[in-house]
Amino acid sequence: MTWALLLGLLAALLLLLLLSRRRTRRPGEPPLDLGSIPWLGHALEFGKDAASFLTRMKKKHGDIFTVLVGGRYVTVLLDPHSYDAVVWEPHSKLDFHAYAVFLMERIFDVQLPHYSPSDEKAKMKPTLLHKDLQALTDSMYANLRTVLLGDTTEAGSGWHEIGLLDFSYSCLLRAGYLTLYGVEALPRTHESQAQDRAHSADVFHTFRQLDLLLPKLARGSLSAGDKDQACRVKGRLWKLLSPARLATRAHRSNWLESYLLHLEEIGVSADMQARALVLQLWATQGNMGPAAFWLLIFLLKNPEALAAVRGEFKQLLSRAEQPISQMTTLPQKLLDSMPVLDSVLSESLRLTAAPFITREVMVDLAMPMADGREFSLRRGDRLLLFPFLSPQKDPEIYTDPEVFKYNRFLNSDGSEKKDFYKDGKRLKNYSMPWGAGHNQCLGKAYAISSIKQFVFLVLVHLDLELINPDVEIPEFDLSRYGFGLMQPEHDVPVRYRTRP
Repeated sequence: MTWALLLGLLAALLLLLLLSRRRTRRPGEPPLDLGSIPWLGHALEFGKDAASFLTRMKKKHGDIFTVLVGGRYVTVLLDPHSYDAVVWEPHSKLDFHAYAVFLMERIFDVQLPHYSPSDEKAKMKPTLLHKDLQALTDSMYANLRTVLLGDTTEAGSGWHEIGLLDFSYSCLLRAGYLTLYGVEALPRTHESQAQDRAHSADVFHTFRQLDLLLPKLARGSLSAGDKDQACRVKGRLWKLLSPARLATRAHRSNWLESYLLHLEEIGVSADMQARALVLQLWATQGNMGPAAFWLLIFLLKNPEALAAVRGEFKQLLSRAEQPISQMTTLPQKLLDSMPVLDSVLSESLRLTAAPFITREVMVDLAMPMADGREFSLRRGDRLLLFPFLSPQKDPEIYTDPEVFKYNRFLNSDGSEKKDFYKDGKRLKNYSMPWGAGHNQCLGKAYAISSIKQFVFLVLVHLDLELINPDVEIPEFDLSRYGFGLMQPEHDVPVRYRTRP
């Protein structure tokens, strides 16, 4: 039996090797690069540093090419003028659903019957717009005050030291959790807010353990010890976010009510609902904390930018109808009157947002390029867009693309700059941190408002500074390419105190 199994495995390996070497480029197809290792192809280099690998391939082959990665043929498109031809293609030709289901199962152990991402989005979209969006924004501001200012008060006077990523990620995820999943009790008291801080801290610290394992979970590269830890952490999160526990919470969002109703309508068990709610915690909150970290570290390392943002806040507060201490919400007109902060956020996201936009090729099809060329794609291949390289880091579009320039997205009159060019043509997609087309992030407006509110509260209420002013901005954790916002290779120590 053992020999038969071994021979079977050898035969399967031999078949894979033969298949991986058999493919050749057909007329009309993009350049094909199989790499030097049968079947694996470029998997090791891609997994080690996707951005560097794809940059090298672009220099070698141009802005469209096909590479072999772990037995899969991936066609990479890096021409931002041609992205619309992909992101708006119907699901019957270029589909995201299969890959989304694969990641849901592999990372979060979520299996939903009759799952349709498009149906789910259609049902959830109204809960993130208009009045519901305003309710979320107001609730987020109250919860940010509870977490950020409450933690500071509990810590006492004087300076407090912490890692900037831990500070940003903790505050935003905890406040976001309370906003979407509910608070301890209404009306809110000092005691209930203290309970909210303690409970949300438990949720964050448990979630963070899972978040650190996420790249390995997605790639199926967990060690035995990692697998044990992942099981323990997931089990803890499933208990914390079980429908039974959440049923006791007050002021739950319309988003949560609609999502739970949707899960019940498609016949999802209570245990699987808990798993889906952990997935949604990551989907809705997993990028805001890292985004705020990068924004703040860029400000702390650029005194001119920090002074410009503080000056904008000072001017806004001088015209406000009530003092900041009395504001229970941050008026939307005030949030919409922050062009300098908007530019800083756009520039920070340009430099640090690195999601993969993927589609499964469902049928053989001809893909038109913006310059008039046309390439044939094969059914069963995967199509990948990587906006981090182009447009976001493209030197033809952005002067000194590696440099943070806080006013890059401002015109000389202070209005938002939207005109960027490549090959002499104006770009529609000049930065894509939120995805695009059918799969653009539904929570974009909520996320932007949340990050801006957090930065506002930090800079207005706290003195925040680097413990070592000469510290370098950290390099990326290269394993995070493809998952949204990059995270730093290590945290950056800062200190903060309540402003006098």
